[in-house]
Amino acid sequence: MFCRNQTARATVARGSALEMEIRRGKFRKSVFLDTSQDSDIQKKIDHEIRMRDGACKLLAACSQKDQALEAAKNLQTCSTRIMAYMSELQRMKEAQVMQKVTRRSSDAGPMDDRLPCKGKVAISDLRIPLMWKDTEYFKNKGELHRCAVFCLLQLGGEIFDTEMVIVDRTLTDICFDNTIVFNDASPGFDLRVELYSCCSEDDYSAGSTPRKLASKLSSSLGRSAGKKLRAAMEPGPCSPISNGGATPLLLPVPSVPGPKYHLLAHTTLSLSHVQDSFRTHDLTISGNEECSYWLPLYGSMCCRLAAQPLCMTQQMMSGCLKVKQLGGDPQSWTKVNAVLKGTSLSCYNRQEDVEANVEPAFTIAINKETRIRASEKDPHSKVQNICISNHYGGEEVTHTLTTDSREDTHRWMEAFWQHFYDMSQWKQCCDDVMKIEMPSPRKPAPVTPKQGSLYHEMAPLATPSCEGLLLQDNAVSAEIRALLSSYYNDSY
Repeated sequence: MFCRNQTARATVARGSALEMEIRRGKFRKSVFLDTSQDSDIQKKIDHEIRMRDGACKLLAACSQKDQALEAAKNLQTCSTRIMAYMSELQRMKEAQVMQKVTRRSSDAGPMDDRLPCKGKVAISDLRIPLMWKDTEYFKNKGELHRCAVFCLLQLGGEIFDTEMVIVDRTLTDICFDNTIVFNDASPGFDLRVELYSCCSEDDYSAGSTPRKLASKLSSSLGRSAGKKLRAAMEPGPCSPISNGGATPLLLPVPSVPGPKYHLLAHTTLSLSHVQDSFRTHDLTISGNEECSYWLPLYGSMCCRLAAQPLCMTQQMMSGCLKVKQLGGDPQSWTKVNAVLKGTSLSCYNRQEDVEANVEPAFTIAINKETRIRASEKDPHSKVQNICISNHYGGEEVTHTLTTDSREDTHRWMEAFWQHFYDMSQWKQCCDDVMKIEMPSPRKPAPVTPKQGSLYHEMAPLATPSCEGLLLQDNAVSAEIRALLSSYYNDSY
């Protein structure tokens, strides 16, 4: 009994010691988040794989051209998301290894681990001009070439797709009205925009021309040579046909009869491209006129790219401060409730004014030209003062602030330095708050599709034995059913 009680007390003591070490900061929070973050990414990968399987089954069952094009678009989007999540998972693993190495070498000296704030990046009013021949556009001669196109936009682990647009020579621009917002961008972001195209006039049936041609050639050339030729023409797991002409996928993409999208053009936008106006950016074009999915692009893309760093839209620091009156009694101080946000330190007379979002009593500019320093101790104060200097019309104006304790002064100074660091990283995005219009939600799928639809045709097939179409996970199964129901309309 004594040994048992002694063991229990030792266990409690070790638990208390661990809790104390956690409170003292010896164990970083990220150590406990690594496993959960990995699990979240893995769940996203599993989810997209199941959605991709559902899209494959939907594509195989489509009888209408528009339905098949939309299903193939979803298949391409799911495959791209899978690759993005896998890359994100690999990046997180590498970051965890580097973090452990950094902790081991922390005795070598202090390291500046300051990181810039995140922010929102929005792209809207996407326009891609076309350059048709005069005989095609003005004289309306030649075969009417029609393609289905859409855009994939990727920033880090966030991937969005635009609506599908049917393009022919009657259009001078490919227009996407979507407003797409990325909510977790860093100032070093790379926003990749990819334009995918698919000829909408091709035969998508299982006995399509390439397969028929391969069969005829294989039978005429003999068993051995024909087998090799047929294998070369079949869309394999990593062939350009199966993944839209992009970089070969690490995960095999299911080979499903139907339309295939190909990468027609792409570009990468970064912080230097952000401007609160409509701008033109160069495109890198893939393919040529011999490709069935080809469209005569002008070679540029127009859009509005805006960014909102969190330091411009959220409170970065708030609390009570005392401000010395300018030009008045040196001992005259005004107590205010201050809020550091954007390009100003807003000072309110009462905390209720801050919560009511009323106009502040006065503001002190905080921008890239502002100079802040901690002054020597005031003989009449127990803490250091904070001096904020700005130039107004060629004249320097200095506001002197003070706090109730040295700890508060340190917190405010650290908040100011972080704010300046955020501004230096986000650059022109911190000159003023750029406007971002939140995207309108897409039209939901019909709840009760009409009889005779593709959804009802597929419903009898959705048995538990059909892997990927009806899943044991109720949430995913509902999404697959919603995916099917979105293509219920079998007429124009």
